[in-house]
Amino acid sequence: MSSTPATPSVPGIALPDPLKTIAPRSMWQMAWRRLVRGANGRIGMVMVAIIILISVVTPIIDPYDATIDSDTENSRQVPSLQHPFGLDFIGRDIFRRIMHGARVSLSVALASILVGTVFSTTIGMVAGYYGGVVDMLLQRLAELMQAFPGIPLAIAIVALSGPGLFNTVLAITIVGIPGGMRVARAITLSLRTRDYIEASRSLGASNTSIIVRHILPNLISFIIVGATLGVGGVILQTAALGFLGLGAQPPTPEWGVMVSDAVKFYRQSPHMVIFPGLAIVFTVLGFNLLGDGLRDALDPSLSGSA
Repeated sequence: MSSTPATPSVPGIALPDPLKTIAPRSMWQMAWRRLVRGANGRIGMVMVAIIILISVVTPIIDPYDATIDSDTENSRQVPSLQHPFGLDFIGRDIFRRIMHGARVSLSVALASILVGTVFSTTIGMVAGYYGGVVDMLLQRLAELMQAFPGIPLAIAIVALSGPGLFNTVLAITIVGIPGGMRVARAITLSLRTRDYIEASRSLGASNTSIIVRHILPNLISFIIVGATLGVGGVILQTAALGFLGLGAQPPTPEWGVMVSDAVKFYRQSPHMVIFPGLAIVFTVLGFNLLGDGLRDALDPSLSGSA
């Protein structure tokens, strides 16, 4: 029968307990370890890092004016060493436009996600915490908006407000608010009756203080995962609106616009459609993989593992 060896002692010297010398890891440190250990998290981080690097660095090292970029004499040229992705129907370098299009797509996605997350989380917490008539009215409004599919609703909003990037951000933000609001409301409903919430209320804490100091921190992990997964959907919606002529307008180097311009030549010059489409697939896949990895890393049920 084996026993754990006792910590050796030296007369007159107090030796530290080995278990007490190990610094405890925070929740975020443990989540980071789980994220980098998972295949989805690692691959997603690399892919997203590539897209962000391209969107930040490209405008610096390659200033670009889409209004004067054309070479009609060499239009629809196939990929070559000089033009890796070929030229489009008016002789613009597709590789160059895809690189600059990353900044456009990410800007729309991040703006929509940021504004939509703030509004949906705030509305959801208010509805879930106060309940009653406020909750009922907000729920009915969310159900009314979710009765329409996302893309058709975004198309209707942009059609009424007019095409352009600003209206694209506005439409996608409005479409995304109900989903985030329902998630925030559901979590708030489960938290508002917890003992520590009741204790704070009995000690005189205001409703605003309880929401900000106790409920919002418990929503952070869900907000991070939802926002990351939502970026891929926003990029798809942006490309769809651009393809339909309701989003970014030519000659803006946006991936959906590039596919729309090239679709009429897809038989003779398939490279014009393939490469912008691959850029959309790569970006959406990267954010979805990263979102899956974050969801696994931040799952409270895994807090005792790794």
